Amino acid sequence: MERKENAGKKGAAAGAMLSLGQHGDPQRDGLPSSQALSGPRMNQILPPGNGPHPATPPRTVWDVRDVTPGGPETRQPRARWPRRLKTAILGFRATCPSVSTIYFLFILLVVSTIFHCHRRLALVPAPWASGHVVLLPGPLPPGGMFTITAKGRLGNQMGEYATLYALAKMNGRPAFIPAEMHSTLAPIFRISLPVLHGSTAGRIPWQNYHLNDWMEERYRHIPGEYVRLTGYPCSWTFYHHLRDEILQEFTLHDHVREDAQKFLRGLQAKGARRVTFVGVHVRRGDYVRIMPQVWKGVVADRDYLRQALAWFRARHRSPVFVVTSDDMAWCRQNIDASRGDVVFAGNGLQGSPARDFALLTQCNHSVITVGTFGIWAAYLVGGDTVYLANFTLPGSPFRWFFKPQAAFLPEWVGIAADLGGAKENSRP
Repeated sequence: MERKENAGKKGAAAGAMLSLGQHGDPQRDGLPSSQALSGPRMNQILPPGNGPHPATPPRTVWDVRDVTPGGPETRQPRARWPRRLKTAILGFRATCPSVSTIYFLFILLVVSTIFHCHRRLALVPAPWASGHVVLLPGPLPPGGMFTITAKGRLGNQMGEYATLYALAKMNGRPAFIPAEMHSTLAPIFRISLPVLHGSTAGRIPWQNYHLNDWMEERYRHIPGEYVRLTGYPCSWTFYHHLRDEILQEFTLHDHVREDAQKFLRGLQAKGARRVTFVGVHVRRGDYVRIMPQVWKGVVADRDYLRQALAWFRARHRSPVFVVTSDDMAWCRQNIDASRGDVVFAGNGLQGSPARDFALLTQCNHSVITVGTFGIWAAYLVGGDTVYLANFTLPGSPFRWFFKPQAAFLPEWVGIAADLGGAKENSRP
């Protein structure tokens, strides 16, 4: 029994020595105990024990040895984590994506958000687009609103905008324009009406209200709350009482106006005398086919343009005619420029609608043919205007929805068209 007890005591002592050797015995390391406890382990509380050696301290993360050549071992901290923390880190790395994956997903989220917002908002093509986009995430605004369908090209949409502006004010309703109208007008003019995005307009219970191309008394009291005006209104009878406001709405952006004025200043510099600019717009394009075949009418010919230019030469000293058209080749062949007072805009080729329109509006007077483009240019210019009159036969279906007296201001001067071509095309 004594041998077994002695053997047990020897085994326990050996185990204690082994434990101290593994976890750092101060005496074994050759350091006094006071020095051994002055490092990172100085704050450890040694529990009381039996015998000359304290109980084995708990395992810590600080347990790495640095042996200096020719010197004793010293202890340095080692990044050795507790088991639970290490397990948690390994589990996180196993279940979560890498940092690069998270970064990629974040970038993808940002890009998709920007793309989504871009689709929700109306396109504002440039810094000069002054209208703001209206999205209605909540309930519809009380009291209703007016909008209008955007049809046709620049001249048509100017007429639609001005008509909406006037009728909404006349009926005491706020006016909103569709995004496509904003995209057409905002790059050229300082329009102010807010933009109603298509996604918002699609959930509004609109009541369509058709307009003729002239003002009627019933339009002063349009029924319904959410009214969408339709048709091709382009008549001064809708908005002429608000002329100053309409001119303000269709003020050119500075860079558009400056480009046109720069061109005109170049023409002024070529002559020593002061000149009067007369803008000439010749609309041809699809009208060359549509007018005789569909509307039983004609477009302006060379004789009309000769008479129109002669009218201004007889009344204005030193006129210069600035010609714009969608068919500049025809103009160069049919407008007499031998006097030196006719200039074909730009390089004599077809220009952009915005550039041509700006040139026309910066002139002093106007010669127009057919179409709303020329009508609007003359309306904004003021001054004297000569237009093509009676360009359809009496039985033309064009007269069902077009009244010349509602399209041309009373002070404008009409020169009758030669309807010979229209009569020939109207024969069975």
